[in-house]
Amino acid sequence: MIKTVATVPYSDQKMGTAGLRRKSKVVIQQNYIENFMQSIFNVIGNLQGKTFVVGGDGRYYNDIAIQKIIKMSAANGVSRLIIGQNGFLSTPAGSNIILKNHADGGFILSASHNPGGPEGDFGIKYSNHTGGQIPSSISDDIYQQTLKISEYKICDCPDIDLSQIGHQEIYGMQIDIIDSVKDYVDMMQQIFDFSSIKQLFQKGFTMRFDAMNAVTGPYAVRIFEDILGAPKGSVVNFKPLPDFGGLHPDPNMVYAKELVNFMYSDNAADFGAANDGDGDRNMILGKNFFVTPSDSLAILTDNFNLIPAYQSGIYGVAKSAATSTSVERVAKAHNIGYYEVPTGWKYFVNLMDSNRITFCGEESFGTGSSHIREKDGIWAVLFWLNIIAKTGKSVSQITTEHWQKYGRSYYVRFDFEGIDTELADTLMLDLENKLPSLSGKEFYGYTISEAKPFIYIDPVDGSSTKNGLIIKFNDGSRIVYRLSGTGSSGATIRIYIERYSKTDINQEPLKMLTELFKIAMSISEIPERTGKHQADVVT
Repeated sequence: MIKTVATVPYSDQKMGTAGLRRKSKVVIQQNYIENFMQSIFNVIGNLQGKTFVVGGDGRYYNDIAIQKIIKMSAANGVSRLIIGQNGFLSTPAGSNIILKNHADGGFILSASHNPGGPEGDFGIKYSNHTGGQIPSSISDDIYQQTLKISEYKICDCPDIDLSQIGHQEIYGMQIDIIDSVKDYVDMMQQIFDFSSIKQLFQKGFTMRFDAMNAVTGPYAVRIFEDILGAPKGSVVNFKPLPDFGGLHPDPNMVYAKELVNFMYSDNAADFGAANDGDGDRNMILGKNFFVTPSDSLAILTDNFNLIPAYQSGIYGVAKSAATSTSVERVAKAHNIGYYEVPTGWKYFVNLMDSNRITFCGEESFGTGSSHIREKDGIWAVLFWLNIIAKTGKSVSQITTEHWQKYGRSYYVRFDFEGIDTELADTLMLDLENKLPSLSGKEFYGYTISEAKPFIYIDPVDGSSTKNGLIIKFNDGSRIVYRLSGTGSSGATIRIYIERYSKTDINQEPLKMLTELFKIAMSISEIPERTGKHQADVVT
């Protein structure tokens, strides 16, 4: 039943911050998936006795790739696979299953917030036993394997039926098909006060949750409508589709336009939220009101004592360097640990495992806690609902009162997409070399106090990581530049701009950041080098 198949390497299988992401047309090439998976198995080594979790967000080619992974796992000696029914598993649900079953790792087939379908993107996230992203040292080893691979092992056997929950076996490997949603729901019920949230809906509270035709649709229907009692129809776009119904499953003001338009209409619900393709990102809205991910992290941290699972206290909080400084002020007020890390969820894992932090978040609509080792979209939505149920206040009230207490960080991210990779690398290198000469210079009344690369020293293992470039001003404003690692083609340069005010809290963010945006563009020379005078995406 086991075949050893000769193959030739591909040169483009280097993983980004959250796994391998490529265009679907690339992934369906002969032996592309097989080469990548065999390289992972080669790096792991002896697979006897090992258990892995497998699932995906339902995007195009998931079904075929999962069957390949099953057959290759059996051929390489894996002892057990735990697979979500019909091949579905959100990223946070997969992390939970890895931890709950003490599995050795998992494979979540998703390109996260990127579009799906034959013309879209495909991805594979490889998690280790922590339920979180693997360290860079391991992903580097896998990449080196992909460059020299010459053969792979696979079982020559029929496809496995993934539609029925239960046990199967091929070539001595046990396969457990599980309810994709149940374990995750059980975990959420242990964290949040479902009774209070249910009472909120019984009083007439309304919500609109947009699953964006992605994997969290079944999770959201079961939790919000079936268990908590939100009116039927509160969850929209709930059926996972291979191409996400043509939607770009990224929960932000640009791509979740259907939800945004509804929440800014006369018929708006009391609360609005959306998740991305694999369920690890979230967007929070109130009536005619948007909560930035940076503010959301700060507000959740400030209200941890309203959540049953955290009432005994939290260790601390961490944010990515690009995320606004809002949560830093909350951490100081509560006298808890505070850390700033590079972009990439794997940098939070050591802090969680060493009991340094409980909450963490990134500006790219990702928030989570130590209940798993990934960001968790529905967790964030339930946290907000729990706060609303306990306080009786609206989203806008909660956020405005937070600004009145701590001040407001006006904060916007500008994405410049589809830039030639070599051009983007050169631009960032030249910008880094320019930083030492900027200190003390004044632009539009803003004086630069510090300009340098962001370098993170992990307090647990002592490793060092450079990630992005930061310019700080005397008044506390910041400009951060970094290359994104989540695209499937070309490069994306991101500029994050922040301006803090203690008293002036009700202005339009773009208006408040106009001059800082001009400074950021001038210093980076993006218009001259790329031809782009405006960002492709503003969030």
